[in-house]
Amino acid sequence: MSMSLHHAYPYLSAFKSTSSTPIRPKSSRLGANSVRCCVAATKSRQVTVKNGNDSLDICRVLNGMWQTSGGWGRIDRDDAVEAMLKYADAGLTTFDMADHYGPAEDLFGIFINRVRRERPPELLDQIRGLTKWVPPPVKMTSSFVRESINVSRKRMDVSSLDMLQFHWWDYSNPGYLDALKNLTDLKEEGKIKTVALTNFDTERLQIILENEIPVVSNQVQHSIIDMRPQQKMAELCQLTGVKLITYGTVMGGLLSEKFLDTNLAIPFAGPPLNTPSLQKYKRMVDAWGGWSQFQVLLQTLKKIASKHGVSIPTVAVRYVLDQPAVAGSMIGVRLGLSEHINDANAVFSLVLDEEDVNNIQEVSKKGKDLMKVIGDCGDEYRRA
Repeated sequence: MSMSLHHAYPYLSAFKSTSSTPIRPKSSRLGANSVRCCVAATKSRQVTVKNGNDSLDICRVLNGMWQTSGGWGRIDRDDAVEAMLKYADAGLTTFDMADHYGPAEDLFGIFINRVRRERPPELLDQIRGLTKWVPPPVKMTSSFVRESINVSRKRMDVSSLDMLQFHWWDYSNPGYLDALKNLTDLKEEGKIKTVALTNFDTERLQIILENEIPVVSNQVQHSIIDMRPQQKMAELCQLTGVKLITYGTVMGGLLSEKFLDTNLAIPFAGPPLNTPSLQKYKRMVDAWGGWSQFQVLLQTLKKIASKHGVSIPTVAVRYVLDQPAVAGSMIGVRLGLSEHINDANAVFSLVLDEEDVNNIQEVSKKGKDLMKVIGDCGDEYRRA
């Protein structure tokens, strides 16, 4: 039998699972070192997430496509694809989507064909399409998993998905291990290049690694306010090399000049919270410390942004990218409606000094510890 994760990484005993979730026997097809991942910075804007022989280069600032799923304004297909081309031409070449983000996968399929026809091969080689699979809690048979993944491959018009990020709603159902084993089979067949997770907690990530499933990353909510990933999750990631891809890093736009010096307690006094992301992350602000404390944070970030000649969102993303185990951070794109190309590209040249970091930490720590309020990464999706 191959070496266990605890033998490979003896310090993981600190993460010994207390869950009663059964762990299936380790697969003999994966070597003892298959859970060892690493990340190597190729350029300031690129990073390689890797597990064994599986690797993928991605842009460290990812274009998040949740905004295509409705609630942010009507998306025109042609305008959206043109916007995707503009992002790619500007060097922002990694797009993150999901099977349930409305037409996101279809838009990527149209976009990638435009790139194939109208752009040089060098740009095509840099384009990455990361998608998520969020299945219902049915039996994860090989045929069901295969059929589901084939839908995404067809919609995105690719023979092999660059990255499949897997989400699971209910940990009491151990079917997530069956799903991941089947996804690993599809990876070995060449249908998927890398297998990853989204919104898994530390305990389940450890179980998955102990089963020698070669995940390269876990996508989690992470911002200056939501520092939960820098507790248990980052420690396990640093021990194993699994990297974090973060979303909610600019909190749907709350971490921006638009909401500086506003008072949402007064009707119509501030910008409307008129998108699902603004409403979601306003609840995070409330859980962390409230709007008044949030204004102190925005004022601090504004001083830092002005000092460096950048925007508040640029500072917010740079701060999270500099955190341990973080490979990349998401910025949502409202394709054809608005753009943030300049702010996103400014992230790569921004260097926060010690004074900047200390000032951010001083304000951030005045808020509540969201690990105690909400729980570990992803727990907000599984609370009763």
